[in-house]
Amino acid sequence: MKRIVVINGPNMNLLGGREPDKYGAMSLDALNGKLAEKAAALGAQCEFFASNSEGELVTAIQNAAGADGVILNAAAYTHYSIAIRDAIAAVDAPVVEVHMTNVAAREEFRHSSVIAPVCAGSIAGFGARSYALALYALTESF
Repeated sequence: MKRIVVINGPNMNLLGGREPDKYGAMSLDALNGKLAEKAAALGAQCEFFASNSEGELVTAIQNAAGADGVILNAAAYTHYSIAIRDAIAAVDAPVVEVHMTNVAAREEFRHSSVIAPVCAGSIAGFGARSYALALYALTESF
C-alpha cells in the first residue's frame, strides 16, 4: 500500500468557514475524510498533518522522507518560505504543491512560488478536488 502524506499550512484549519466563496464550505476534517476514502480506492493510505507554524511544517516534510508522495498546501508560506523549500529539496519523496484557488488569478504576490522548483508538480484552482488530483498523480501510472 502506498503511503501518501498530506500536509496543510497556515489557515487551512479554518476551511469551511474561511472565505467560503474562495475555499468552499467543506471543513479540513471533511476534506481529509474524502481524501482517505479516495486513497483507499487507489490502494494508498494517507497520513494527515496541519499546522500554522513554519517550523512544524518543515519537520512534517522531513518526517515524510521515504513516503511514496507528499501532497503539500503550504498556503502563504508558498510565496516566501525558503525553509520549506529546502525541506522539500532534502527529502526523497515526490511533493505535489496544491492550492484550492487559482493563485495565478489572484493578487500579484501570490503569483510566485518559491517551492514550485523543487516540487514534482503543482495543481491549483480546483478547490478540494486539487487534493484528489494530486493523489491521483502520486498513485496512478499513466
